[in-house]
Amino acid sequence: MATSIDVFAKIHDNERVAQAAAARSAGLLPFFREVQSPARPVVEMDGAPRIMLGSNNYLGLTADERVMQGARDALERYGTGLTGSRFLNGTTALHLELEDELADWMGTEAAIVFTTGHQANLATIGTLLGPGDTVVVDTGDHASLMDGAIQSRAKLRAFRHNRPEKLEQTLAKASRDGGGVLVVVDGVFSMEGDIAPLPEIVELCQRYGARLMVDEAHAVGVLGARGAGTCELLGVEDQVDLRMGTFSKSLASCGGFIAGNAEVIEFLRLQSRAFLFTASGVPAAVGAALAALRVIRSPEGPELMARVLANGERLNRGLHELGFSVVDPLPIRVPGGAMETITTPIVPIRVGEDWKCVLLWRALYDAGIFTNVALHPAVPIDGALLRTSVMATHDVAILDRALDTFATVKREFEAEHGPLPGPEA
Repeated sequence: MATSIDVFAKIHDNERVAQAAAARSAGLLPFFREVQSPARPVVEMDGAPRIMLGSNNYLGLTADERVMQGARDALERYGTGLTGSRFLNGTTALHLELEDELADWMGTEAAIVFTTGHQANLATIGTLLGPGDTVVVDTGDHASLMDGAIQSRAKLRAFRHNRPEKLEQTLAKASRDGGGVLVVVDGVFSMEGDIAPLPEIVELCQRYGARLMVDEAHAVGVLGARGAGTCELLGVEDQVDLRMGTFSKSLASCGGFIAGNAEVIEFLRLQSRAFLFTASGVPAAVGAALAALRVIRSPEGPELMARVLANGERLNRGLHELGFSVVDPLPIRVPGGAMETITTPIVPIRVGEDWKCVLLWRALYDAGIFTNVALHPAVPIDGALLRTSVMATHDVAILDRALDTFATVKREFEAEHGPLPGPEA
């Protein structure tokens, strides 16, 4: 039988496309919902107000007047776009100021700004590694890290999520592969909201001679006294080779950066195809990120960070008390050697079956709460989650109203669809 050469043929029988069509037809598609207002604690979605528990706007700065003014000033100065890559005609004084201030904030020799966070990871891993090298990843790493590993054509070795003893076994194997070894982990994992045990990971990397890169996308502006992320919080800043961050979370814009050794940063600047051949971020995005960074580094920054962490703990505790199976963070070793559990702004709820998760999402949505749905393959089979997250600008009244709604929805949902996983799950 002849084989079809139509590259579109696989689309017709694609399981994900069929599931999306069925969900859309039933009014249950949790994705691509239309937002009609800024990302504030309460937003307009599909024509109705809903408590936003699905945003990465951790400090609430997207609607901050200083950040919006930074975007306006950049727009007026440079126009709507730069029409070229950073390498050619897309570098402005704003980019250079932002890179200098990011490096100073991270405590590194240099930093480089990319158009998106995904591009930053793709560019860095894809440029630094080659077919003779090995990249070691946590199974919970963000997709952009995995994409960079695949693009590099390096040997890919994975270890079980947040299990240092599994990392040690993997590094022992990687040390015999023959090339350079780079370990890449999230500082805060985007789905689970838990923190990587960086002191243990650093010690293992040093023992086996591997380099270490930490993706701080969900940690910068949230963790550490300066808000410099997990590496700062855990006291390992000077022992981590590269640190990545995005502008689309706490920095209230769009873009990404890599901070580290000046020689490595310059190599990326001159050799990374994803950097060289991607148009520069629009001026308004760069101006907004720079303004947000200055807010975080001002005396107001620690207050905002303390507020978002307190809100995360309040939501986590409240959902647990209501009988939901909340993904609790694992204890981590803090400077001084003590073990401490830190609740991040990401509070996932275990549901299990994909369709049950979608039905619960819809019930909450109809009751006025927006959450994020994580289904297989983003999570293991029968490991579907509702990912909730908080902002510094959520006040107690809004969070308590959300918890009251969760209680009502849970009671009605379980009466119709059976019990949800409990706290012991």
